[in-house]
Amino acid sequence: MGAAYETIHFKQEACDGCNDCMTACAQAKTQTDDHTQSRIQIVPSGAGFELAICRQCGDPECVLNCPAGALAKNAGSGVIDWDGSKCVNCLLCTVGCAYGGIAYDSVASHVIKCDMCDGAPACVKACATGALKHVKTARIYKQVGDLEDLFAPGLSGCQGCNTELIMRHALRRIGPDVVVATPPGCIPGMGSVGYNGLTGTKVPVFHPLLTNTASMLAGVRRHYKRSGRDVMAVALAGDGGTADVVFQSRSGAAERGEEILYICVDNEGYMNTGMQRSGCTPYGAWTSTTPVGERAHGKTQDAKNLPLLMVMHDCAYVATASTAFMEDLYAKLERAIEAARSGFAYLHIYSPCTTGWRFPSDQNIEVARKAVETNFVLLWEFTRDEGLHLTRPADNALPIDDYLAVLGKYRHLDPDQVKHIERSVATNLGRIQMLAAVKGPAGAAAAQA
Repeated sequence: MGAAYETIHFKQEACDGCNDCMTACAQAKTQTDDHTQSRIQIVPSGAGFELAICRQCGDPECVLNCPAGALAKNAGSGVIDWDGSKCVNCLLCTVGCAYGGIAYDSVASHVIKCDMCDGAPACVKACATGALKHVKTARIYKQVGDLEDLFAPGLSGCQGCNTELIMRHALRRIGPDVVVATPPGCIPGMGSVGYNGLTGTKVPVFHPLLTNTASMLAGVRRHYKRSGRDVMAVALAGDGGTADVVFQSRSGAAERGEEILYICVDNEGYMNTGMQRSGCTPYGAWTSTTPVGERAHGKTQDAKNLPLLMVMHDCAYVATASTAFMEDLYAKLERAIEAARSGFAYLHIYSPCTTGWRFPSDQNIEVARKAVETNFVLLWEFTRDEGLHLTRPADNALPIDDYLAVLGKYRHLDPDQVKHIERSVATNLGRIQMLAAVKGPAGAAAAQA
């Protein structure tokens, strides 16, 4: 499927122009503080600051322009390597680069460029504002890119829906030795169980009632285990199929320690059947059953905290995740798969709904990112031995308005409702931080208390 490589991502709005990254680069490459020796340059512009650095392009113009063959893309690391023994200082490479990523250094008397510091960029480590990030998502592509997609092409999800992304990624990693339950909701609605006698899933899949997903999966797992086969039992369910009427069977399966991987794809409502509210719909949100008008102003209750409820069951593994942070999601998926071989594993993935939440379909990942960056969604994981801990720092959160403003379902909120949401976010953060402060088995006991 080709190749994918690590890269350095620049978040312009987070850059304050401190130039610590340039200092760190110069020190790493020349043991000086001379910014002219830095392979990364922060350039002031009308919009704040711009970044000049080698992008390690997939089809690099600098390599194509080099008549001496001194530049070549490393197939292993993806870095464009420079060979000084071949370079003739013609500088045609600098003409070909549109990003200012390779430049002539008068002190060294040759061109210089970023080499990613052998996979540990000094500039990223020095950036205190988070403007620079070492993106390692390519690892996911390399590890699972050649694995079979266990869903057929052409599922009928809404444009921009990332639930299909979750389905395909999860099953690709879990593998073919699996039986999947998809209770009523968007997942079977887009074709996991198929139409007219056909199925959108390449592995055994069934369509349980909302009430019995976990209990049916428990029977499936026990049957195969007695038959001597290691077949994973997986639920792909929406929040409606997890939070409300199904809670009794899932709670029982968790209490018994059934060997199930239960993945909740949380789009905060019964979106497949007309955008009705669920137990996971947040306070103030518009849905078709929590309308907005002269008297009603959205949902009047806070959402259930399902992940914490599962922690109270002392599950083998519980985690929250978001498709805006795929490295984090994949790490948790790996742990959840392993935990489900000996106990109940619960993975709660937040999945913005472009239709029910009322935002443009091309903004799904950005909405998911803002939910995390404002602490509306917290990313954490729990095991019995390690207790609970955050997997992404909750410090320096963006204002909650940055998240609420991009969603049509919150367009009606008045100042008092916004303050209520701010208090709820702060309360949830405080609760999670309190549990995270207690390490190891004691933390697990405290979570249950």
